[in-house]
Amino acid sequence: MASNDWRKSVVYQIYPKSFNDTTGSGEGDIPGIIEKLDYFKTLGVDYIWLTPVYKSPMNDNGYDISDYYEVNPQFGTKADLENLLEAAHARGLKVMMDIVINHTSTSHNWFVESRKSKDNPYRDYYIWKDGKDNAPPTNWESKFGGNAWTYDSATRQYYLRLFDVSQADLNWENENLRREIYEMVNYWIDFGVDGFRFDVVNLISKGAFEDSDGPGKEFYTDGPKVHEYLNELNRNTFGDKEIMTVGEMSSTTIEHCLKYTNPERNELNSVFNFHHLKVDYPGGEKWTFADFDFIELKRILMDWQVAMDEGGGWNAIFWCNHDQPRIVSRFGSDDTEENRVRSGKMLAIALHGLKGTPYIYQGEEIGMTNPKFTRIDQYRDVESLNAYSELKEEGMDNARVLEILGTKSRDNGRSPMQWNKDRHAGFTSGEPWMDIAENYGNINVESALEDKDSIFYTYQKLISLRHEMDHFTYGSVVPHLMKDNALFAYERVYNGETITVIANFREETIPYPDGLDTTGATLISNYGDRAGELRPFEALMLHGQTK
Repeated sequence: MASNDWRKSVVYQIYPKSFNDTTGSGEGDIPGIIEKLDYFKTLGVDYIWLTPVYKSPMNDNGYDISDYYEVNPQFGTKADLENLLEAAHARGLKVMMDIVINHTSTSHNWFVESRKSKDNPYRDYYIWKDGKDNAPPTNWESKFGGNAWTYDSATRQYYLRLFDVSQADLNWENENLRREIYEMVNYWIDFGVDGFRFDVVNLISKGAFEDSDGPGKEFYTDGPKVHEYLNELNRNTFGDKEIMTVGEMSSTTIEHCLKYTNPERNELNSVFNFHHLKVDYPGGEKWTFADFDFIELKRILMDWQVAMDEGGGWNAIFWCNHDQPRIVSRFGSDDTEENRVRSGKMLAIALHGLKGTPYIYQGEEIGMTNPKFTRIDQYRDVESLNAYSELKEEGMDNARVLEILGTKSRDNGRSPMQWNKDRHAGFTSGEPWMDIAENYGNINVESALEDKDSIFYTYQKLISLRHEMDHFTYGSVVPHLMKDNALFAYERVYNGETITVIANFREETIPYPDGLDTTGATLISNYGDRAGELRPFEALMLHGQTK
């Protein structure tokens, strides 16, 4: 296999608003990303992915796009974006853009036109329906809470919005709309971008508009024409070009993801799924304070690993993103500095041995933690603020609600990047748009680069191993110890050789397990030596021969 195979790549996700501010506005910007390109080279990643930087009212942090062709002035200009591409390409880095084609902002010109009258040519770009019995067309729930339909008094119909009231779902049944989407994607390909991440793309095909016994997901998730639409998107845009694509798949299934990513079907290169990040949602309920189910975490990860491997599909593998809490606070431990560093490295080793494209979210590589906010006015996220109101209305005590938000809010992953020990962690010379975690004096990039034993260098080593050793990309996946309450273990088998990954998720010493070959040479370890047993949060990758 050629070493330039995109499957050997590692992607770094940037949340621009919280990454690096060059103007003192308190919000990160595109020139701030350019300023840090050499940092990505030091880390060793291949792609940087930017969450949306298009024109937007920012009701949902840029996932509510009002103009697909313009850059949001708060992030900079189109010239800044051109400079970023040029500077990244000069360093051998590729740039992925984030595109939302399930919905637009209600301030997008298409929607503004669509709202004018029922016979407006843009009306059919969106999903407008009559209500029934003075109620919305269906009882579907929005992902952000409440009913998924909003009434428009001017035209006396409802529009579908599966997310915020300002995010109207597009009608993919309309051929003119699809043509406009393809034209827009081609514009960005011609502009020079190297890849796309498509937001909630498995929701673009809606089925029947009927009431549901639940939130209504069965009518729009992996819908009836979704594969047809993605194949058409592929054929009309990136299909014959060297463009890496990944689809964010909401509440999806392995069967659909095999179809989305099987190369012969010409849909997408790879998929994100989130099932493994719901193992601390008891009974499917996010807004609770709960420990994570370790056995379930392993089961989900390995079900996907084995099925995608055997079926010729391709996963994105990740612990963190802008919608998730910090992994070291969630599945590791941040109660002491020693535990934070050990568990941060352990989580990196456990994930980066898996099959798929690894994604590193800004700050994950230095072990940034949840910011541990103590007041509701520190939160910015619409979903979190809605949850706060609902839980308080249900009678929950304020301290408890804040404790839940402190572990579950999407804002946990959005606090500004911690660059150094200076004021505001070197993120901005102004007042940051959101509070910075108070531990930035200890947890920051400058300190991580100076300490050769920091979490950063574990990530750097894992990236170089993926580039150098074909086992990680092409090897099969063999799960082990699936019922063990402390250890996560699996093998990658390729060309008569094995890489054994073993990770202790507990803060206690565990004997080496029976039935797992641990005689191989150490490729990477988070302790730097081997002991007669597995120490707290210890993780190893061992390279041996198949027996």
